[in-house]
Amino acid sequence: MYQILLVEDDKKIQEVIADYIGEKGKNELCLFVAEDGRKARLAMEKQKFDLILLDVMLPDTDGYTLCTEIRSRDLVPIIFLTARGMEEDILRGYRLGCDDYIVKPFSLATLYAKILAVLRRANGVVAVKILQVGDITMKTDEYKVIVHENTEENSHDIILQPKQYEMLKYLMTHVGIVVSRDTLLNEVWGYDYMGTDRIVDNQIKLLRKALGHAGHQIKTVVSKGYKIEDC
Repeated sequence: MYQILLVEDDKKIQEVIADYIGEKGKNELCLFVAEDGRKARLAMEKQKFDLILLDVMLPDTDGYTLCTEIRSRDLVPIIFLTARGMEEDILRGYRLGCDDYIVKPFSLATLYAKILAVLRRANGVVAVKILQVGDITMKTDEYKVIVHENTEENSHDIILQPKQYEMLKYLMTHVGIVVSRDTLLNEVWGYDYMGTDRIVDNQIKLLRKALGHAGHQIKTVVSKGYKIEDC
């Protein structure tokens, strides 16, 4: 049974989501509700959640701030549910590490499908335990990325946002193969992502920076996409 936390102050939205998930996912999903940031933090201290549905406009804080707090200590999947649908708002959500971004009003059937898709992706992260490409090692069972310096003894862990991690993992499982922006969008953000492929370029830029000297292993193939190489 998956444990889901809905952080939403609108009582009507709380009720319709709870009723729908209670009916459709009664043998698979269990929904908990927090109406503000304080109660959400208390809930997360008490138990582990498999997914968080997060409103942006909350009474005591905003969802972007809460998302940043969560991401500083946890990789739990996050889906934003918000009326803020401008492109800059959506891109900000993805930069902060959300797994999906749904603009209100939305279809309950679509929300349910996205919940299941994000949970499936999250549970598929540990299929391969160790990936090694050049100076980059990924230990998928520990959700860890290590960058090696000039000697074996000189290495360090790096911190990546979930989307950056997933992009790197996909590239590392397709070494030397050119991966298009559309493929990365589909594999990392999902087929129903409604934004532009610019988010891929932005995240690749951040990923290279996080990898330090090993960032040069991710090559840009003009008009085609990206690939990762050993050197």
